[in-house]
Order: sequence, then structure tokens, then C-alpha cells
Amino acid sequence: MAKNIKETIIISLGGSLVAPNEIDIGFLKTFKYSLSRYTGSRSAGQKYRFFILVGGGKVARNYQKALLEFGAKSQDRDWMGINITRLNAEVIKQMFAGNCFPKVVTDPNVKVKTTKDIIVGAGWKPGWSTDYDAVLMAKNNNIKTIINLTNVDYVYDKNPNEFPDAKPFKEIDWKSFLRIVGDKWSPGLSMPFDPKASKLAASLKLKVAMINGKNLERLEDFLNNKPFIGTVIN
Repeated sequence: MAKNIKETIIISLGGSLVAPNEIDIGFLKTFKYSLSRYTGSRSAGQKYRFFILVGGGKVARNYQKALLEFGAKSQDRDWMGINITRLNAEVIKQMFAGNCFPKVVTDPNVKVKTTKDIIVGAGWKPGWSTDYDAVLMAKNNNIKTIINLTNVDYVYDKNPNEFPDAKPFKEIDWKSFLRIVGDKWSPGLSMPFDPKASKLAASLKLKVAMINGKNLERLEDFLNNKPFIGTVIN
């Protein structure tokens, strides 16, 4: 019996996972293997389709910081970050060649029509983070779940790198989450999920799973509907 696609999920892939300093080939190979277990002919169980929206991460922030030193405006710094996301996305698209939509999607308002299991996207335009792009992509493609692959284990009530007593959440509602992230966004802002994106996601009643991408077995646990280490926001 042919397997039906259970669900389309957006994966917001943090740029710092793709290229913490240089391209992390080991991580990318593991990431590709993990998703291949749920797509195409290699799928051993229920299949998924994935929109993978790639961020700029630390590399983008480093370039943006350099621009700021020389007086660049916010829009110019934002374009720099967008360009880095598109470079990262080209690598991801090539990695999934054969089972991937042939173009990097840079406008999240476009409804993508394809039989491919993987669609790769990148930054859109100044003023919008890739988190916001992911939510718009969910809205316009009728997707209800976003997985945010990041480099922390949970959403915390405050920055765990600065406060040892930071409290982790396994589950949190949007109202409480919005109190944590506030309402301001700027190019290069490092947040679990940016404030503008969070407001829109809340209004759309999306589910967002925050998972540490350095431990991809947690991603697989989530996809297998098993208990996983991470945070669900809904």
C-alpha cells in the first residue's frame, strides 16, 4: 500500500548550525540522513514533506556587525543577512538535489506547487527575519507546524548563558512566550523566535517546536510523535 504524506512541516534551520564558522559538512550529512528517513522511497514509515527555511546565524551577524562599524544603515545590514541566508540555502538545496524543488524560495507569500518532498527557502526582504518568513510560508501554504532547529535545548524564561537559574519550559503558550521575547526586532537579533514572528504565529494558532539541532535524534523523536527534549509553543 502506498504511504500517504501525513503532514507538511516547516523546518527553520538556524544558520549557526549550517555554518558555525565554516560550513559544517558533518552536521549537514547527518541532517540529510535524518530527513531521508521520512521522505521519498527511503521512508520507512509515515512520510512528510519539508519546507526548510535557512537562516544566516553567526556568520550573518558577524558581517552585520562589521557593516555597523562603518556606519551601515539597518536596511543595508538586513540585506547582508538575507544574502548570507541565500548562500546557506543554496548549499542545502544542492544537498537534497533530486528530491528538492529546483529553486530557493525567497518570497514566503508564494504558494509552492511541486511533487518534491523538500522545498528550500531563504531570507526575503529587509525588516523581516527568517522566523517571520517561516510563519508567512506556513500561512500561505496551509502548514500548521514549524520546527525551529536552534542551538539551545529549551525555551527559557531568561538567557541561560547569562543566568544559571534560567528556567526551561517543555511547553509554553503563546501569551507567556510573548512576554519573554518582548516586541522589538532588529537585524541580527538573537532570540528563540523573533517577536514579530511570534505575534503572527500566535494569531494563526501555529505550533512551534524548539529543538536543539545539534542532537538530531530529538528531531526524529518529534517526527515519530515520541517524547522529545525541547519546547512546544502553542
